Amino acid sequence: MVKASDVLLILVAIVFPPAAAAFITGCSCDLLINICLTLLGYIPGHIHAFWLIYKKMQAEERYGRGGYQYIGNGSYQPYPQATMPPPQPLLITELLTDLTKRLDCTLH
Repeated sequence: MVKASDVLLILVAIVFPPAAAAFITGCSCDLLINICLTLLGYIPGHIHAFWLIYKKMQAEERYGRGGYQYIGNGSYQPYPQATMPPPQPLLITELLTDLTKRLDCTLH
């Protein structure tokens, strides 16, 4: 599904392909490749920029919006999910023991 941000990236890629590559990849090797391709011929720079936009759209569909990071060469990986162990239920006796210890400390 094409979003408004993707349409804006496509318009930027039509006007100046290295700017679209910079928006997607930041200061990376892909930006340098896109600059070189644009200097060698305007069409190869466009193709590379459109390919980067396509790979970004694929990552959004696969991992969800903002759930991925760019790792280079048109590849993305999901952000690591922080997993916490499920909380262990406390027994009533443990709660009562803990409460009596706290009360005992405050009474002395």
